[in-house]
Amino acid sequence: MEWRKLLNGNRIRKSETLYVKKQRNEFDKDYERIIYSSSLRRLQDKAQVFPLQENDFTRTRLTHSLEVASLGQSIAWEIGIWLLEEKKIFKDFWQAKELASLVEVTCLVHDLGNPPFGHYGEDIIRSWFQNWFESDTFKEIQKKYIDNGDVPLNNQQMNDFKFFEGNAQAIRILSKLQFLNDEYGANFTLGSLATLMKYPWSSDHEYATSKKKFGYFYSERELFEKLKKEVGIGEQRHPATYLLEAADDIAYLTADIEDGVKKRAVPWEEIYSGTIKKFFGDNYPDHFTKLEEHRLKAIKNKVPNRELVGVQNFKVMAQGIMIEAVIDSFKENYESIMEGSFKGDLLENSSAKQLKEELVNISIEYCYKNTEVLTLELVGDRVLNELLNFFVDAVVKIDKKPKAKLREEKILHLVSANFRHIQTLKEGGPKIEINELSLYMRLLLVTDFISGMTDSYAVNLHQQLSGIKLP
Repeated sequence: MEWRKLLNGNRIRKSETLYVKKQRNEFDKDYERIIYSSSLRRLQDKAQVFPLQENDFTRTRLTHSLEVASLGQSIAWEIGIWLLEEKKIFKDFWQAKELASLVEVTCLVHDLGNPPFGHYGEDIIRSWFQNWFESDTFKEIQKKYIDNGDVPLNNQQMNDFKFFEGNAQAIRILSKLQFLNDEYGANFTLGSLATLMKYPWSSDHEYATSKKKFGYFYSERELFEKLKKEVGIGEQRHPATYLLEAADDIAYLTADIEDGVKKRAVPWEEIYSGTIKKFFGDNYPDHFTKLEEHRLKAIKNKVPNRELVGVQNFKVMAQGIMIEAVIDSFKENYESIMEGSFKGDLLENSSAKQLKEELVNISIEYCYKNTEVLTLELVGDRVLNELLNFFVDAVVKIDKKPKAKLREEKILHLVSANFRHIQTLKEGGPKIEINELSLYMRLLLVTDFISGMTDSYAVNLHQQLSGIKLP
């Protein structure tokens, strides 16, 4: 892979920007396009770990994404300056800035496609479609569509839903659904879209079956071919994707624990005097000495909320260790990353691997198994399953131009007008009516709508459709 192609600022539709300035590169423009978008704003009501929070401390997907963007930009600057000054690969400062801007914006939008209730929401959608595709209901519906001239769903189309992936949905949002004026959505740069594609293969690829991860839906297959050709990624990750992934890992590994302490789910003093003291004392003695100084100072000064202050000091220190480790890992593995032969992730292949494992174990034990988290995820299970029942059942039955008279027509009109409009667009203008959509495109319409919901909106809509609450 070559940086000349990897830092590709071209777009599917040529940019119409009137003001061109050297200090404002194409990835900066991506940032400015998305920062004002409804897709990004909705992340403020999507769970990071603790769903449906009424307090203003625990992180949402939006605050998490902002933190990831900050970390990612810092890491990318270090790599960019290294490529400029030591490797002599970047030709000037502005190319290093391009890498920093690219990583910052892709970090900001990396969770854009996540459905309500986080990664558990992805599991719910996958499970629902796996059951539905095996049902007699689906067989009857597909036969009806085939009789009317539609083609059967192919393996990739079915796997798009059976292995539903928030990363692929983010690509779809940025290239289509974040509607401005046409079918190109936010019209992000090819470099940004390629970086966001963490798993550059389709849902019917052998990797998708084994890893349960893929990078793009059947509907975006032409886009992927363009990225392969013009950015040069093939089935290899964009090098900047490793920096994005590392920033994401560093952010959540420490922040989830901090949120857990605030929620009184994580017994910080017990963990600090046990796990942290032993691990840091053995592996990072100088860092532990500094942590102890902070802790004793807080006790001496009678600082309120000492547990929270303690975990915040720990977060800063742990993040610093991991940032240095992933930068070193990228440098050490640079050749294999550029060749596309690097396996795993930067943190896993760094000196901070064991630290990552310790942090993961704490989060699993005290955060992800927390009673409140599990209870609200089970609420989400019921909400999303029943919303899928409502909307799939209705949308697949529409066989004439809907007038909002029949039950399924009323339900269809609850779907975002933007999403309905986008499904009918082709080459710049409405070409077909909603009732002429294929079965695959109708199912995409439902997952576009439901995965775009916030946690609160999903719960409220479910209550309204169930007759529990009036609109």
